[in-house]
Amino acid sequence: MDHDTSSRTPVTLLGLGDMGTALAHAWLAAGHPLTVWNRTPAKAAALTREGARTATTPAGAIASATGPVVLCLLDDTSVAEVLDGVDLSGKDIVNLTTSTPEQARELARRTEGRGARFLDGGIMAVPPMIGRPETGGYVFYSGDLALFERHRATLEAPAGAKFTGNDPGHAALHDVALLSAMTGMFAGIAHAFALVDGEKDLDRTAFATLLTDWLRAMAGSAPAMAAQLESGDYTEGVVSNLAMMAAANDTLLGTAAGQSVDPRLLTPYMDLMRRRVAQGHGDEGLAGTVGLLLGHDGGLNSASPVRAIAGMTRRSSRQRSDYS
Repeated sequence: MDHDTSSRTPVTLLGLGDMGTALAHAWLAAGHPLTVWNRTPAKAAALTREGARTATTPAGAIASATGPVVLCLLDDTSVAEVLDGVDLSGKDIVNLTTSTPEQARELARRTEGRGARFLDGGIMAVPPMIGRPETGGYVFYSGDLALFERHRATLEAPAGAKFTGNDPGHAALHDVALLSAMTGMFAGIAHAFALVDGEKDLDRTAFATLLTDWLRAMAGSAPAMAAQLESGDYTEGVVSNLAMMAAANDTLLGTAAGQSVDPRLLTPYMDLMRRRVAQGHGDEGLAGTVGLLLGHDGGLNSASPVRAIAGMTRRSSRQRSDYS
């Protein structure tokens, strides 16, 4: 290794899935002494050849840590299993395992109750983006601000770092909120391609360029919605009102029917729009649909699918062939 590691903060990393391995390579490339652990030891072999130290147990890895202990595991259950019975006194725990906001808050309570300092993180990147700042990948962090500032330079070696607040759940909340928006966008993209797929003479590559440009332009409406939600005036700056958009949905549905495309990716949101108009808010923009999602103004109630879905999430068990 070409880097002088004597002045770099040591990192302990638990979990060597695709993301954990990418993080490990980035910290080694930046010259950080690295200790790694993975349930399947063979995954550490290549990193050992690059200079990483391999620990045989999570407890041993954490016990020797003098810098941040980074968790990049499969899920919240894996984190609990790895930390079970381990002495965390005086340790700096940084959890990069995907979790819900409440799971992050509970993990903060558990680790801090055992004498550790805690940061939670949400990675806004895929493994090939790690260690490549030109790709724009970054990680949300929340929790102990002093801990974040202490290790900021180390945390920024693999990807940019954005602190979202002292609430340990806010990194996960930002992560999931952005991923949820992405999921909705992908649903729209899938529907759009389904509409044009049956047209033999249509150039899908050219259409993709048009679609990308259009979505990029429409994404610019987010600040206006944020301003409306802040002010409570959902008519502020509205150009295309909700009544007009709801009426235009008939054209979207009619086109889907004509192209033999199932509209189910669009109809739930269309239903929200129609309900908001029926409540007398046709002069608004789309901000009022946020309240319907939260159960306001005759929206979802205590018997809604939201609670059932939350229960299913808590009860679900994922097949774990490895911790990462």
